[in-house]
Parts: sequence; structure tokens; C-alpha cells
Amino acid sequence: MIDFVDFSTEYNTLFNKKGVLPWTEELKKNQTAIMNALIQLMAEKDFEKITINEIAERADVNRGTIYSHYADKYDLMDKCLEAQLRQLIESCSAVEDETEPNPSKASLLRTLEQLEENALFYKTLLRNKALLSFRNQLQEMINEQIKVQFLENNFNLDELSKDISVQFLSSATVGVIEWWFTHSNPCSAKEITEKLWSMLDLNLQMIRSQA
Repeated sequence: MIDFVDFSTEYNTLFNKKGVLPWTEELKKNQTAIMNALIQLMAEKDFEKITINEIAERADVNRGTIYSHYADKYDLMDKCLEAQLRQLIESCSAVEDETEPNPSKASLLRTLEQLEENALFYKTLLRNKALLSFRNQLQEMINEQIKVQFLENNFNLDELSKDISVQFLSSATVGVIEWWFTHSNPCSAKEITEKLWSMLDLNLQMIRSQA
């Protein structure tokens, strides 16, 4: 089940101006049920074949409830992605802890733990051909973390070499994450972080030697 992000403050600020009822526990419950229904259906069939009626039936709400929150299923998917990506971005942010010897590695672990916690959601997105944009956004997040590593290690690379290296490492990381999900998470987030980080660190050392 999706760990729904609480954006009640944003909801009240934005929609009270339009006369929409304030955020309530019932609204939150409905939106959680609707988002969960969409992800469950996406695990069963292609997104384009899913109908509002199916979402409503699975969420145990009526069509009017869905349309009171979302313009259509595409808007619902956008909001669902927005909520989950916000959580993921927060997890992926560098760990600000002076006692942490390797903040970038800790950040990777937090990101993978977040992915693991919402495995159904992310597995569905990574498998769904209609939502390749999610894979691109995930890779862009990892790109930023690798760039931080380059800065921390003072790599003296020209822009082209740096861009190629970042793209290579982020593509490899996303590929491993996809493998992790498509094989039903054969190891824990901590285990895969250790193995993935050792490979990334080895490649970073090779890049450092050439810089």
C-alpha cells in the first residue's frame, strides 16, 4: 500500500480560494484509497486500459468522488507521482549529520529504503511502459548525487568527460534498481546499498586516477 504523503497544508492554501472544502481525514482517506486503487490496477494491466469506473470500484468510492479531486486518470497519475517523488527526493537529499562518515552512501541507503517501503508502487512504475518519465526522473535524482561525489572528490575532468561519467554511473545504478525490483527484491535495501556502493566507489576511483 502507498505511504501517502500528507500535503494537507498545500491543499488548504491552494483550494480554499476556490471554495473547495478544507482538507479532512475523510478526504485524505479517499485520496489514499484512490491512489492505491490506481497502483493496484496498474500492476494488473496497462495504464491506458484502466478506466475511472475501475478505479472507483477498486477504491470503493463513486466516480463523482474521483472527479472532485482529479480532472481525469492522467491528472490522478500526475498527483500520485508528485506525492511519491516528493518523498523520494527528501530521502535522496544528502544526510546532514556531522557524525555520518559517508553522507552520500547514507543518502543512497535512505533512497533504497524508501523504494523498498513502497515496492509495489515503484515496481509498477518501472515496469509500465507508459510511464518511462518516472525512470528518467529517478535517474536525474541519482545524477545529482553523483555530481555531489565529483565535487567532494575534486575530480579534475573536462565537462564532456564528467557528463559521460555521470551518465554511465547513474544509468548503471538505475539498472541495478530495476533488476532489484523485477527480481522481487532478492536482498534488503542495506545489502544492495553495500554492493552497489562498492561498485560505484570502484568506478569513482578509476575515474579519479584518470582525472
